[in-house]
Amino acid sequence: MSVFRSSRSDPSTLRVLTTFPQDALVRLEEACPQVEVVVIPEQGRLPFRARGEVLLSLPWAWDNLAKALKRGVRWVHTIGTGVERLPLDLIEDRILTCSRGASSIPIAEWVFAVMLALEKDLPGSWINSSPATWEGGDLGGLHGQTLGIVGFGGIGQAVARLGLAFGMQVKAMRRSDAPSPVEGVEFASGIQELLAQSDHVLLALPLTPASRHILDADALAAIPPNAGLHLINVARGGLIDQEALRAAMDDGRVGRASLDVADPEPLPEDHWLFDHPRVRLSPHVSWSMPDAFSLLLDTFIENVGRYQRGEALEGLVDQTHGY
Repeated sequence: MSVFRSSRSDPSTLRVLTTFPQDALVRLEEACPQVEVVVIPEQGRLPFRARGEVLLSLPWAWDNLAKALKRGVRWVHTIGTGVERLPLDLIEDRILTCSRGASSIPIAEWVFAVMLALEKDLPGSWINSSPATWEGGDLGGLHGQTLGIVGFGGIGQAVARLGLAFGMQVKAMRRSDAPSPVEGVEFASGIQELLAQSDHVLLALPLTPASRHILDADALAAIPPNAGLHLINVARGGLIDQEALRAAMDDGRVGRASLDVADPEPLPEDHWLFDHPRVRLSPHVSWSMPDAFSLLLDTFIENVGRYQRGEALEGLVDQTHGY
């Protein structure tokens, strides 16, 4: 059961409401001694004296969210990147931030793991008995290939840097027309150009009404016939029209789909994505690594200091655009 800590008498204390257990936030309290963590239940009655200026929240709706927001909250921070599952109408004019980019390291590693697994035929090239020849093989390589990245935030930029280090040509697209923060990255004019010119395409953008099914039948038709493009999605399943993807895989335009996300999650037991020979599916784990939660918490810890100094916060969410 959640535990409520009584208030301190020090008026400089910043009280943070959260549903995360106290032992998960030891780093926060050590790094920010001026913070008092007030643990509240996700559902049921809120303690009468549970009030705080800040809400450290799950990145989706939970039963007591509306009640908690009414307990003096001025700033909401979500542990996660996407906010499409958070009821933004409840946030109203409060400050909203997220841990954007905090998972860029493990996700970039995962992206290259699946690309290398495809090009190096892993585990298919492993043996458990003597082969006909020890000098055969027809493996591919990333060097010289083109990596397309849709969405160029922290994750996209981390993947781009690794791609350049592997000798890949890296092209990206994003909503902003600002110069690339990663030297050597070219920008494509649109999704069709990116799909037509890439060997691997990564989806690393937020799911919003504007981006839902950004990969639909029309977009996938831009891939040359029998191109065998490798599609990678680490963002949200709703970015892809999955029936259009199935058609593109069946006709050879998409040779492999490495999907860490799906629509819906979890998938029904009999869903075709589990069995399609061109699909490699994982259960939304690309963000995982030792101390992954600490990485997500780091953004909040940095922002606590900024908030108390009256400075601009990192990971601000534009509620109009939904990310």
